[in-house]
Amino acid sequence: MKKATFGAGCFWGVEAAFRRIPGVVDAAVGYAGGHTENPTYKEVCTDQTGHAEVVQVEYDPSKVSYSQLLDVFWNAHDPTQVNRQGPDYGSQYRTVIFYHDDEQKAEAEASKRALGESRRFSRSIATQIVPAAPFYRAEEYHQRYLEKRGMGSCHF
Repeated sequence: MKKATFGAGCFWGVEAAFRRIPGVVDAAVGYAGGHTENPTYKEVCTDQTGHAEVVQVEYDPSKVSYSQLLDVFWNAHDPTQVNRQGPDYGSQYRTVIFYHDDEQKAEAEASKRALGESRRFSRSIATQIVPAAPFYRAEEYHQRYLEKRGMGSCHF
């Protein structure tokens, strides 16, 4: 099994998107990239901890490639927005890929470059690509949030 960590705005819809992918063993929502240890949702929402809302994906690389996960990531949000997704704003909603090894870094950078060159978006891709940071699992009520409410997505 391997891990991949993505921040694409509000983590509920992103988690649901990854859970639908064959080969994804688990997807957990949480926080990464900040300076506060074991932050709470309330603390992260102050925009003072430096964390992004993220989904950490555990996947079987014999069934799903990192490249396929990147495709899900790019399609789950608007990667041109800085510190915002839809009505949500603040650095916790930034677009970010936390890579876990050099191979993921290279694939993420190539994928970002290709997306930018595709002209799919009229603005530049704002997604940060940074080394994996400590992952803090979000409170239990956030895990499978949409599933618990019978919702498939939270897109506006």
